[in-house]
Amino acid sequence: MLRALDIRDILIIDHLELNFQPGLNVLTGETGAGKSILLDSLGFVLGWRGRAELVRQGAAQGEVLAEFDLAEGHPAHAILEEAGLPGGETLILRRVNTAEGRKTAWVNDRRCSGEVLRALSETLVELHGQHDDRGLLNPRGHMALLDQYACVQGLLAAVRAAWTGAVKARKTVEATRAALDAVRAEEEFLRHAVGELDKLDPQPGEDEALDTRRRQMQAAERIRGDISRAQSLLSEGAEGAMGEAQRWLEGVTGQESGTGLEEPLAALSRAMIELGDAQDGVEQVLGHLEFNPGELEDCEERLFAIRGLARKHDVQAEELAGYAETLRSKLAALDAGDQDLADQETALKAAEASYAQAAEQLSAARRESAAALDQAVMAELAPLKMERAVFETRFSNCAPGPEGTDTVAFTVATNPGAPAGALNKIASGGELSRFLLALKVCLRGEDASKTLIFDEIDRGVGGATADAVGRRLRSLASSGQVLVVTHSPQVAALGGHHWQVRKQVVDGMTLSQVVPLADTERVDELARMVSGDTITEEARAAARALLAG
Repeated sequence: MLRALDIRDILIIDHLELNFQPGLNVLTGETGAGKSILLDSLGFVLGWRGRAELVRQGAAQGEVLAEFDLAEGHPAHAILEEAGLPGGETLILRRVNTAEGRKTAWVNDRRCSGEVLRALSETLVELHGQHDDRGLLNPRGHMALLDQYACVQGLLAAVRAAWTGAVKARKTVEATRAALDAVRAEEEFLRHAVGELDKLDPQPGEDEALDTRRRQMQAAERIRGDISRAQSLLSEGAEGAMGEAQRWLEGVTGQESGTGLEEPLAALSRAMIELGDAQDGVEQVLGHLEFNPGELEDCEERLFAIRGLARKHDVQAEELAGYAETLRSKLAALDAGDQDLADQETALKAAEASYAQAAEQLSAARRESAAALDQAVMAELAPLKMERAVFETRFSNCAPGPEGTDTVAFTVATNPGAPAGALNKIASGGELSRFLLALKVCLRGEDASKTLIFDEIDRGVGGATADAVGRRLRSLASSGQVLVVTHSPQVAALGGHHWQVRKQVVDGMTLSQVVPLADTERVDELARMVSGDTITEEARAAARALLAG
């Protein structure tokens, strides 16, 4: 509920403090007195788009503060929590507009964006009037209004969940089909490449091992001849000469003692032993260098085959085994893909059938509730002197979506036999106001969380019709808060709280004021509304009669 509105330096308002009450609050005043400025100011603090120039001439900035009472469970609490803003039983919105056009907003003394203000405003206030494109006159919102009236939130949630499942299943099928099409385009290449790779069967690390072995065999081929010649010399010339020398020296030593050959003979004996060790070592090396010449040829042939295949497929030789596995996986996916696609298409059909069933149930519930809504609105139109008018909720099919397969539009025909059409295209100003009021009375239900504002919704009606409009407004306000800007004395007389908007000139500047009216002041204001500028006793008597009724 809107508790207070504080306006400073906005258009022709220097400073206004308004304290509103539950029930029906009426604002009256002469044309141009500033009633629309109050709505502009409230729209400004709520973040609505409105006039570009709001700051009063000569002021540095304009400011509007609005205070709302929030009951427990009010939807505004969730928005505050999501935005990280402080909550509580009282919500204070404040917005400043500088003369240069810069706007700044606060929620409970915490800076916030205009987007947050607008989100809050959707839970706080509804504005209805002849030019209201935010509410009942906007066909885009008619289905949401019908769903709220029908209480089909559970069915709607089921449709949205089924739609999400169907969309996901469809994307899976499309992705699988695209992948299969891409693989089929290269199937011939894959089968040839996999056959070629399977025939060669490269192993991880094989390229490096073959290259190392090849280098070893090439090196052995170069040095083996030199080592063989050295071995020949060691085993033939050196050993024979040393042995012959040893025999001659030993012969001399045997014939003569003290020749001094003992040390040379010992050294020669040691040399013979070392020579034997050298011969053994050389023979071992030659043994290690032994290889089949065909092995080198085979090694080189396989190494070149691996590297040639790697170049062909533009991969590193050591990656060839992994690449082969990748191609095999693609072929396996292709071979199994048809079955996978068939399974996914079956799942998609099931998801679409589930969605169709949920959408059909939702549509049936909507149509049943639409018939009840049509009857309820028609019942409301009779007291509003429109008993010959026809209100009808019309359905048409639309492409499936998360809201179902329905398009909903509220239509009216002002006279029997006349063509039905959209609210804002068929009805005249006064008729439109009454249609909106009747529809809002039926859609209000038990939801009193929002303040309802009606801007001259009684325009174009008078007498008993205006009285009926006022009584419907009072009934609508019985469970909440309604603000009405009106020129009708019959409507104003039914208000529980009455404010008068008036203009006055102060120091050559026109200013707007809003004052609450006591009972005697209400009589004069209603008399003015009845008779015009000249208030007569007859007008006052009529005003008293209106208040008494």
